[in-house]
Amino acid sequence: MIIAIDGPAASGKGTLGKKLAAHLNFRHLDTGLLYRAVAKAVLDAGGKPEDQQAAAAAARNFNPAWIDDPALRTDKIGSAASVVSAVPDVREALIDFQRKFAASPPGAVLDGRDIGTVIAPDAEVKIFVTAAPEERARRRCRELEGRGEKPEFEAVLADIKKRDERDANRAVAPFKAADDAHMLDTTELNADAAFAAAVALVEQVRRR
Repeated sequence: MIIAIDGPAASGKGTLGKKLAAHLNFRHLDTGLLYRAVAKAVLDAGGKPEDQQAAAAAARNFNPAWIDDPALRTDKIGSAASVVSAVPDVREALIDFQRKFAASPPGAVLDGRDIGTVIAPDAEVKIFVTAAPEERARRRCRELEGRGEKPEFEAVLADIKKRDERDANRAVAPFKAADDAHMLDTTELNADAAFAAAVALVEQVRRR
């Protein structure tokens, strides 16, 4: 079984994906880390995320070990990842890795922004996780504060809205919900409530 979880930044899709995979004893992939890893590779080489050739080259040389780097979680890398993920050649270079991961036994949970529409359009379960931008900004601020950073709420909110717009309007694999995705609004839900709702969806599919 393949479970595709899509959603914007700080919607809770990553936490949900991890918990769901652990519950089902499936493999889990946060596909956003692939783009963050590519962005970091470009920055580490002294390049800029806007340099499409540098980004494409980094994606073609992608090493799965890169996604274990804790530095990928910083807001700086997240913003750069939003830029490189809009490059068609970057997305093309990373598709094969994601599809092979999804097809590997015993089952997989992938979370990202184009899982249900591009990477695994035939996934048995598709969940589109969303939340109000303000709530997502509050969550991101708490996350950054937990790492010892001092984020400004308005700046974080502006960055989230900018990333949403960039993802929705990119030329390749624009960010949107799959037609057959189950919508899950987590604005008023904590992680446990969102997890319970997702488990119910999976079990409903299994019973069929």
